[in-house]
Amino acid sequence: MLGVLLAAVFAAPPARAIEMSAEVANLYSSVSIYPPSAKSMTVCYGFVCRRREILDFTAGDRSALTQIMAAGRASAAAERAAVQKAVVWFDRRMGPIIGTNKRVAKADFRYFDDKHNYDCWDTTRNTTSLLLVLQEWGLLKHHAIGDPRYRGNTLVLQTPHNTAVLVDRATKVEWVVDLWPRGYLQPPDVMTVQKWVTED
Repeated sequence: MLGVLLAAVFAAPPARAIEMSAEVANLYSSVSIYPPSAKSMTVCYGFVCRRREILDFTAGDRSALTQIMAAGRASAAAERAAVQKAVVWFDRRMGPIIGTNKRVAKADFRYFDDKHNYDCWDTTRNTTSLLLVLQEWGLLKHHAIGDPRYRGNTLVLQTPHNTAVLVDRATKVEWVVDLWPRGYLQPPDVMTVQKWVTED
């Protein structure tokens, strides 16, 4: 009994959870994965997170991302450009490990190659996770993490799609960071949500 009590007293404190909205938290609970932390994130692939890999951030990873994001300190527009580069860094970092270096733009079940691809649910989770980690590390100065956004209107042949979102702290304008329409190592789309919801 004393041993259990001492273990409880001297055990490492649990990692502090990253703060997030209910909508963002649902990205993780809906597929039964842990949200990201300052040390690691679950990378989803294979369509709706059917395949998973843990990315444990190394000191080198943090240094690389800190350097990338430093270029965005001057303005919100510069920070969005730096976020694009950070997402490309993520693509390069994970591609050879999980096989998504063979991925294609706009992948879905019709490609019959789920093990090498992300669907838009995977890119939304992965990009949101990366953004949360950057925020936790203090690397986002001009933006906060927004709730994922959804579009889709079959009446006008607009296919269902969702994406990660940044919110400009000064203007409150929402910006998408959308990797799904781009192939391996191509920068994600970054545009206002207002424009994105009209895209096909």
